[in-house]
Amino acid sequence: MARVKIAYIGGGSTRAPGTLASFIRQAGNFAGSEIVLHDLDAERLDLVCALARRMAAVQGADLTFTATTDRRAALDGCDAVLSSYRPGGFEARALDERIPLSHGVVGQETQGAGGFFMALRAVHVARGLVADMEAVCPQAWLMNYTNPVNIVAQAVADHSPIRVVSLCEGPIVFPREIAALAGLDPDRVRATMVGLNHACWSADATYGGASGTEPLLPLLAAALDGELPDVGARRWIDLAVTLGTVPASYMRYYYFEREMVAELRAQPTTRAQDILAEVPEYWAHYREQLTADAPTLDPERSRGGIFELEVAVDVMDALFNDRAEVWPCNVVNRGALADLPDTLVVEGPCVVDAQGVRPVAGHRVPPAARALTGALGEYQQLAATAAWRGDRLDALRALVSNPLVRTLPLARTLYDELAAAHRAWLPDRLW
Repeated sequence: MARVKIAYIGGGSTRAPGTLASFIRQAGNFAGSEIVLHDLDAERLDLVCALARRMAAVQGADLTFTATTDRRAALDGCDAVLSSYRPGGFEARALDERIPLSHGVVGQETQGAGGFFMALRAVHVARGLVADMEAVCPQAWLMNYTNPVNIVAQAVADHSPIRVVSLCEGPIVFPREIAALAGLDPDRVRATMVGLNHACWSADATYGGASGTEPLLPLLAAALDGELPDVGARRWIDLAVTLGTVPASYMRYYYFEREMVAELRAQPTTRAQDILAEVPEYWAHYREQLTADAPTLDPERSRGGIFELEVAVDVMDALFNDRAEVWPCNVVNRGALADLPDTLVVEGPCVVDAQGVRPVAGHRVPPAARALTGALGEYQQLAATAAWRGDRLDALRALVSNPLVRTLPLARTLYDELAAAHRAWLPDRLW
């Protein structure tokens, strides 16, 4: 099994204990490896590192955990870098959600104007991160989980020799979730999702029942005639049936834009504000488990659940142990997906082995989804370029190209307000 050194950037976050639980669960695949945690908050970093050591010791995992606030020291000699950070914290995310909503448009972590400003902040940090990687671990893989993962990967792929793969559970969970909402067994669903991150679609989707395998879409159509859990479930299933393809759940922001804005504005708090209210309980739970005889994460008291970012662990296992497995990844297209530019970072099935991460060719974005996916791809490229090296005008051009923004007066207003709110996390060139 591979013995590697992995740096975890964002290792003091609320998600970090669950991520390290994922590594510990797969410790046999990384026996003797070192995981170096890096974060800006030394106190939380030390707590997470101590908890990881306790969990590993109790479970007999042959992994070494260390921690440092010195990023370059963390990266030195690494084989892989797992990136999952949030510039400005959930407080910044709350601004990304609330400010666009105040102007009657979607406010969200990865979509619309909010997602754009998350990209500006994330790529600003990524520039420094890959510069450090180029200096001390130029052959390492960057396994990125920082949102918006597609824009971060695009910026790095365009401007750095560092090998980057962005990851997300979406292509795995979206078909399962929509099946469960339709009253079907999610374990029987098989689907290949292609497109862009948070804008992927099923190129094929089947359901294995007692009588054999059959197409999933007619079963979803039949579910529309019955009772469904809520209006959100009905919208998602209706969209899948109408377009003839299972969409990412995020597509509700585009195809039901007015309804989503009205619902989001009617809520007393945003998602980020809800998470902020839960954060003290997460840390209380982690401190409790630090002194427990058998530390165990409670999914109800852990950010994101028990096992976090495990797709990254799976992909690293396949990469370093030469398993030739297929995993959904975000990588440069290189002609694999005919409906999108070769240089664009796309999401889809990839073969992962010791040779690298290669997208599987032959799939197509479903016809009804190509126009919106193409527009989002153009926005992705503009946003990545503006975030990495552009100025305010470049950023404004990218923002107005976003399908949830569209008009220039609105783009200017949103840019001015969000830039002022996030000034501490943005480079001067974006002013």
